[in-house]
Amino acid sequence: MAASSAEAREVGRRSAPTQRVIQVIDYLTTRRGRRAGLSEIARDLGLAKPTCLGILTELTAAGYLTRDPRTRDYGPGPALIAAGRVAQDSFAIAGLAHPELERLSAEYGTTCTASAVVGERISVLDSAGPAMVRVGATYRFAPPVGLMYVLWDTDAAFDAWLATPPTVPLNQDETRLRRLVAECRNRGYLVESMTGAGRQLYSMLAGVGGHEMPDELRTAVAELVTTLGERVYLGADLRPRKEHPVSLLAAPTYDAGGRQQLVLTMYVGTSITGAEIARRGSALVAAADAVTAAAGGHRPQHH
Repeated sequence: MAASSAEAREVGRRSAPTQRVIQVIDYLTTRRGRRAGLSEIARDLGLAKPTCLGILTELTAAGYLTRDPRTRDYGPGPALIAAGRVAQDSFAIAGLAHPELERLSAEYGTTCTASAVVGERISVLDSAGPAMVRVGATYRFAPPVGLMYVLWDTDAAFDAWLATPPTVPLNQDETRLRRLVAECRNRGYLVESMTGAGRQLYSMLAGVGGHEMPDELRTAVAELVTTLGERVYLGADLRPRKEHPVSLLAAPTYDAGGRQQLVLTMYVGTSITGAEIARRGSALVAAADAVTAAAGGHRPQHH
């Protein structure tokens, strides 16, 4: 199948220097503990020795590699171990979530996902249901994207996200935002309204870093999103018998330290009553609690 124009653009943005760094890391992590010297690495990878030395020096300084002072050979460093553990934990917990996603998807005839912040980006880790949600899709973890990934975490984590330079210029109603945080923590789930802006936002931001965003796209997104949390319903907005346009519901899972770990989402994409929102929200929270229990986690004290 021919590559789409979007895929072609993605390939066009690949960085040769970055590819060389990845080559070096892959080379040393696949040798199963066997170390290698500069000349061997440069020869096997087809790199110029000065280029290879520069990469090895930077990776060693950052802790991704270690250098034996006696033999001058290189091997994996502690930073790689830490990064590997984060990734392993994220994907392992997503595996525990899969049966719950399948159950919710079957019961409500919709798509459910598990996602988390991995490194500095939001990643879709698992999906169940009829719609095409690409596992592995990533989003930049910066306002306006990412509220639900800190909503149930510590106040410090929320404040750190809020202080991150936004992807687009934003107006910030901090009073409403703090009220939203308190309500969602108390209720246990988030309800996002269904708007044309909301539907387009994530598709436009998918895989795009803020520094890579063209000016025209930045302007378009700025017109779609002006205030953090404006697409999230507050409790006073929801009436049991009234129908409300809902995009999705989201609820958190927690790790052994009581920190937010995954976000489970149930897509709705239509108008449903406040009573139905509460019913689905309770089912989603129950599924998230089951994943938390399976992972040996627990809810934090403030919940």
